[in-house]
Amino acid sequence: MRAVNLLPREEAKRSFEAGRGVVFGAVGGAALATAVLASMVMSAGGSVNAKQSELDMLRAQVAAVPVVPVVDTSHEDSLAAEKGARVGALSAALSGRIAWDRVLRQVSLVLPEDVWLTNLNAAAPDPTGSTAVPSGITLTGSTYSQNGVARFLSRLGVIPDLANVRLQSSQGQLINGRELVQFTMLADIRAPGSAAAAAPAATPVTPPASTEVPSS
Repeated sequence: MRAVNLLPREEAKRSFEAGRGVVFGAVGGAALATAVLASMVMSAGGSVNAKQSELDMLRAQVAAVPVVPVVDTSHEDSLAAEKGARVGALSAALSGRIAWDRVLRQVSLVLPEDVWLTNLNAAAPDPTGSTAVPSGITLTGSTYSQNGVARFLSRLGVIPDLANVRLQSSQGQLINGRELVQFTMLADIRAPGSAAAAAPAATPVTPPASTEVPSS
């Protein structure tokens, strides 16, 4: 028997058209996916290139920075040490220096109005502490009475820079028809920085016995 196609011709045509659409859709989807993937790969490649360019630029900037040379500071250190030694030696020398301007000013402040000095000799104490070389001040002057001598001697005893203030001699003389008393006083200079910086208590001084002045 001969086969007979019982399906309508239009149904067969539709089935063919539908199958062809599915095939075209699959092919189009694959092409779109390929295009998207290619775009992503190109974008990623461009980002990597940009980062690489930025890295190369930073490396070039770092390479352009000049290298700071290492400076040998041993010479400066030796100069600083030498300067420190000189400052220390100067400070030690100044600490042992007698402030003669202060001593003389203090003597002038305690000098009574009726007493005047005719000579003053001073010698600084030996910094080694040796007593072989005499030190201190010698004051020679005149006044009108033995009371003036005692008053000046007592005032010298309160000067902080002086110690062991004592009267060496006191003698009345007739000078130009007027009775005067000439005296010589001695005092030691205190060493700088000694504990006797504070003024010691004044020791009562007994006025020297009056000396008869020979009449001319």
